[in-house]
This record gives sequence, structure tokens and C-alpha cells, in this order.
Amino acid sequence: MPLCVVGSVALDSVETPTETRENVLGGSAVFFSYAASFFTTVRLAGVVGDDWPPQYNYLLQARGIDTAGLQVVAGGKTFRWRGRYLKNMNDRETLDLQLNVLSDFDPVLPEPYYRSKFLFLANGSTVHQLKALDQCTGASLVVADTMDHYIRTEPEGLKTLFKRLDGLVLNDSEAKLLTGDDNLVRAGHAVRKMGPRFVVIKKGEHGAMFFSQHETYVLPAYPTAEVVDPTGAGDSFAGGMMGYLAEQDNFEPKTLKEALAYGILIASFTVEDFSLDRLRTIQREDIEHRMEEYKKMLSF
Repeated sequence: MPLCVVGSVALDSVETPTETRENVLGGSAVFFSYAASFFTTVRLAGVVGDDWPPQYNYLLQARGIDTAGLQVVAGGKTFRWRGRYLKNMNDRETLDLQLNVLSDFDPVLPEPYYRSKFLFLANGSTVHQLKALDQCTGASLVVADTMDHYIRTEPEGLKTLFKRLDGLVLNDSEAKLLTGDDNLVRAGHAVRKMGPRFVVIKKGEHGAMFFSQHETYVLPAYPTAEVVDPTGAGDSFAGGMMGYLAEQDNFEPKTLKEALAYGILIASFTVEDFSLDRLRTIQREDIEHRMEEYKKMLSF
């Protein structure tokens, strides 16, 4: 089933302890879309400036990603982020952040996007997320992401958004910030009581936790020996999860658990190179092969 994502599209400059890459393809909607495209048709909505390299559009379209919702602002500059990863590759510093056209983003979606059964509101302002949600009247599963910036600056918007969500994806530090509780089990359930039917807490190299009214469980990360660039891993996780749900066209408990596993595996590929470089080298068979290894790892 078609899956719509609304979020940031960016040009990233990434510094790691061993290498630096300038102006590579990035953004929450980009990583999400590419990851989800292994499972289903994806419709991307975002905004860029006229400095956006056209070859990046071709790269996305080659995966069957619909970019009709990608607005190009004449004379504008694309959202840019520069970050540096520390030696442990878990912690990073933001060296420069230029919102540019993203600061005035007004998500006006193409009409076919309205009927997308599955909708993901990637990291962004709650104003943008709610406007996109208002347009996608055909969505039967709505899941969103957020970050510490919006937890601090848009608390009322988040309260409104949460009451309209089926699911919420956020990382462990964000869950603690949102609830004021350092215990992730209590925090997960506290976030769920704010509105979403289920909550997924991403724990980076430690996997993910799932919370619903009737289930709580943890899935470990896939053991990746060589982490080259963690940028986009969380968005790739969400893309793999939502892509699988859309492919299966249901979100029953069993499917949700399988979807989390696929999200974890997609993220494990993403971190093995910069930007989308690793994902561009794999096929669905590679994901399924890693899934078989993952199942063996989890069996007793």
C-alpha cells in the first residue's frame, strides 16, 4: 500500500574520526523514503532550494519514490546540517545548522498523497506535521517522530499531535525529556498515555523498545562491527518499520514486531557507510539474509 512521508530533505556535511564528507544527501524524509522503498511505494513531501542537485531526485526516483511532493523554492537554499561524531560514534556535535527554506516550509501535498493509507510525519515542527495530517484524510495508520527541540519549544503542539497519532517514534533521551522520567519502561508507558496507541523508543546500538496497552518488549540491535556514519539510522529504522507495515497492509501485533525487526536491520545497513551509500548497494535479498541471521541470534 502507498506510504506517504513528510519531513526534511537536506545536504549534510559529516565529520567522523576517520573521514569527512561534504554536502551529501540527507534529511529525515530522505533516509526514511529510501529505507521504506525496499518494501512499498513511497510518496515523499519536503522542500529544497534551487541549489538542490537534480541527480539526487533521480537517485530517489530510481527506487520508485514519488517526488511530486518535493517543493523547490526559487532563489532559496536547501536545509543544511554539519555535524561531528566523537570517537565512540554514539555522541555527536552539531557544528552548523541552517534551516533555510525549511524554516518557511508550508506542506501542500499533491492530491494523490491524500489517499495514502499509511502516513509518517518525520521529524519537524508540529505546525508542519499537523497541516500534513489534515490533508491526508485517507490515512488509517499515522505515526510520527519528534526531537528534543520541539519537545522544548512546542509542547502544546505536541499535545495536540499526540492525540491524533496511532504511533510515535522517538529516542531514549527524548522519551526521558518528554516525561521527566529516567526509567525507560515508565517513560514509554507515560508517553503512550499522552495519546498514541503505541510508542517505539529507539536506543541506538541497543535496539528498540515497544510499548502498547497490552505489550512491552525489547528487540536488540543487529551486531554491526564497522560503524562508518550513524547519520540517518533512526530515520532508516522508521522507514523500514513503516515500509514493512505498508507492504503487509496491516498493523496487528505480530506484524508490528516483525516491522520493528526490519527497521533495526535497515538501520544496521545504513550505518555501514555515509549517507545512502550502503543502502544503494543492497537488495531485498540482503535484508532477508540478515533477517535469518537475526532470527537465529534471538532463538534459544
